[in-house]
Amino acid sequence: MPFVFGDYVLDPERRELTLRAEVVAVGPQVFDLLLHLVRNRDRVVSKDDLLAAVWGGRIVSESTITSHINAVRKAIGDSGEEQRLIRTVARKGFRFVGEISVDEIGEPRQPDGSGVIEHGSSEQREPPPPALVLPDKPSITVLPFLNLSGDPEQDYFADGVVEDIIAALSRMRWLFVIARNSSFTYKGRAVDVKAVGRELGVRYVLEGSVRKAGNKVRITGQLIDATTGTNLWAERFEGMLDDIFELQDQIAESVVGAIAPQLERAEIERAQRKPTESLDAYDYYLRGTAKVHSGTREAIEAALPLFYRATELDPEFASAYGMAAWCHFWRKINGWMTDRPREIAEGARLARLAMELGRDNPVALTRGGHALAHLTGDLDGGIALIDRARFLNPNLAPAWFLGGTLRALRGETDAAIEHLAHAVRLSPLDPEMFRMQVGMALAHFFAGRFDAASSWAEKALGNLPSLLPAAVVVAASHALAGRPEEARQAMRRLRALDPSLSVSSIRDWMPIHRPEDLARLADGLRLAGLPE
Repeated sequence: MPFVFGDYVLDPERRELTLRAEVVAVGPQVFDLLLHLVRNRDRVVSKDDLLAAVWGGRIVSESTITSHINAVRKAIGDSGEEQRLIRTVARKGFRFVGEISVDEIGEPRQPDGSGVIEHGSSEQREPPPPALVLPDKPSITVLPFLNLSGDPEQDYFADGVVEDIIAALSRMRWLFVIARNSSFTYKGRAVDVKAVGRELGVRYVLEGSVRKAGNKVRITGQLIDATTGTNLWAERFEGMLDDIFELQDQIAESVVGAIAPQLERAEIERAQRKPTESLDAYDYYLRGTAKVHSGTREAIEAALPLFYRATELDPEFASAYGMAAWCHFWRKINGWMTDRPREIAEGARLARLAMELGRDNPVALTRGGHALAHLTGDLDGGIALIDRARFLNPNLAPAWFLGGTLRALRGETDAAIEHLAHAVRLSPLDPEMFRMQVGMALAHFFAGRFDAASSWAEKALGNLPSLLPAAVVVAASHALAGRPEEARQAMRRLRALDPSLSVSSIRDWMPIHRPEDLARLADGLRLAGLPE
């Protein structure tokens, strides 16, 4: 029978949500999620419960659950800030807290006066998670710009414009800039700027739109103080496609001028560096970068030829070489290479080109340096390159978490954890959180903290089930912690991901610096059942 709350009717039999008799368009998973919360409104519904009920137990990322919860709230006129109907209970899950009447099923349920339904339980609502503390310097996030071109296929171009604005702002040391991946969790959503400021822990929010028609581009932007909701600056920039980098620089300069008018001109000029002179190369690079973030085998295979094409069009495009090298590293670490010696050599060649051409390019240094460390075993060289990238761009989250992972492999576990934690603060909602989580897992494993290591690795696998390094850490951690059954189960998962992995191949698989760390990992995997 239908559930009635306010002007909404949720009809399970007809699978319809209506508002004053008008059907509200929602996707099937959003409908199932809302129905499950309503049917279980007498308790807090955990994320595991939602995975079982809505996704059939299939592992999905944290950001997927969050985006579906936000979609439910939007469909029923709620928001993450107000939480009038769906309350987030910190570290436990979600609960439907609106007043419900159920047609033809017993007594209507009564509210307790504050919007929470009483069911004879003494359970108290937990307050929403506290807002992140604002950094001690000006802080900003750049939200995805709306694509007003009328062609969804142009989304990647609008995204690229935003990424370059983020990059320009990030190079200014006196700014704290939220990483691209966390900013982009708001893509396609109606947002409350004050809520964004609280969730990401920033004072300023930049939003806008991009319209590309033929060779003409129009970009609008507005800068908002998220603590007050005040609009500080708004402007429109128009030009030809050939001027796109100049338009991006103008936006970055205008934002900086609004935040800190006293900024020295030299700081602005240092941030205004074109990634390439070829717009076609830039286009292929943006398409490839858009695919890399998911980390899946299919995405990497699709991205790699796009980066190659970008370097063909601009043989001095350092960032494209760095990303191509990084794709080869990712194929190696996950056991996806088909001609291992040839592909390792090719990845190293690309990484060295990225270094030669991009000595002042943080993206090239970070991706290329990290790839070079894994492909050649030169951890010290990789760390030095990424440290230079952090010097050039202290807000580049990948430099913090990839550098942190290399430090873990070198045995510098405390420093690794500090770097990884800072990356999380720079990008608290990152869909690529699995990269930070597996770095944490390795750091704790090499520090001898096997429970923490397995916990972090399981989180990483929850976000990317095909992540081989995380599966390795889970199996070895359970074995060394004296949990043989869990170790055997983890080994079955590991062998399914890469049947060719063996104890003797661990040294070639991952560049582990300290002999005792290598021995510890080999012992754990041997105990878990990995063949010699």
